[in-house]
Amino acid sequence: MSFLTLSNLQKSFGPVTVVHGFNMAIHKGEFISFLGPSGCGKTTVLRMIAGFETPTGGTISIDGKDQTSLKPNQRNIGMVFQAYALFPNMDVFGNVAFGLKVAGMPKADIEQRVMEMLRLIKLDHLKDRYPYQMSGGQQQRVALARALAPKPQVLLLDEPLSALDAKIRVSLREEIRQIQQQLGITTVFVTHDQEEALSISDRVVVMNAGRADQIGNPFEIYNKPATRFVASFVGTLNVIESTVIDPTTGTIKVGDDTVTLKKPLQQPAGSPVQLAMRPEAGSLSGRTNGDTTLHGTVISSHFLGSVIRTRVNVAGNPLSFDMFNDPGTKPPAVGEAVAVKINADDLLVLQD
Repeated sequence: MSFLTLSNLQKSFGPVTVVHGFNMAIHKGEFISFLGPSGCGKTTVLRMIAGFETPTGGTISIDGKDQTSLKPNQRNIGMVFQAYALFPNMDVFGNVAFGLKVAGMPKADIEQRVMEMLRLIKLDHLKDRYPYQMSGGQQQRVALARALAPKPQVLLLDEPLSALDAKIRVSLREEIRQIQQQLGITTVFVTHDQEEALSISDRVVVMNAGRADQIGNPFEIYNKPATRFVASFVGTLNVIESTVIDPTTGTIKVGDDTVTLKKPLQQPAGSPVQLAMRPEAGSLSGRTNGDTTLHGTVISSHFLGSVIRTRVNVAGNPLSFDMFNDPGTKPPAVGEAVAVKINADDLLVLQD
């Protein structure tokens, strides 16, 4: 059953519509990520859920209760911002206790709840420190504890990791997910980082120009993109120009190679068609389980430790292929003629 429901949500600023008819049913305890480039509307949707923006149309409900016309302080929602937004004149304890004091909670209960939250984020030993005495990662943990202290129904996270360095970002996102699962709180996370969204979410919403292009679990979003935008935005994508030979059997021509997709095509014989393939879907290592071979010439080969990334010119298409490092096999050399083994089922026909 849906816990947080967004129904035909719309938002316009003057003549410009930035969110178009957004619909989503979020279950209690789900971790949802809104993923997309800058300006796609993901933060605007989050701000409408929080009450910071008023929808031009549509409704927002939490646990069956309409929230659309309520002010932010009338909604039982916790929010963590990108810039921490801690009070510089308050220590860690005071920051986490702030919302509880405003709510009028008894002093003894406040102390118990604050220490519970600080133990949850593993910073109870720093309760007397001020924000300027802490690292960015520690400050963001305090901001998370402050948002969770009043026991909100929904937790909103607006790009909370983007101001941190890469190593801290990875560890903190894992902590956020662990805490979210431990508390079972319904969470909406906004990010432009696809790795973040794919690694910690139950479902991902890929947004494009104010619309949800696709909603699905990370496996579906990556392996079965619903639109050309999703296919190109999430992960690295190889695009192969080809020509239809027989639309009935899905037979196409890529340079001198023939590929049978084993599914009918809408395009007539002789027409161009674009195929898409992930870098890990092809192999230059001579595997035998690929049913299709493409021939090309190595453009470049980069040793990245556990992975070797090779770019191959296949009939004028520069394609990237990722393979696990094999200590007994040297990376292919630039200019070397290679045969790339793939499975035809891994090729996606891009539609306009």
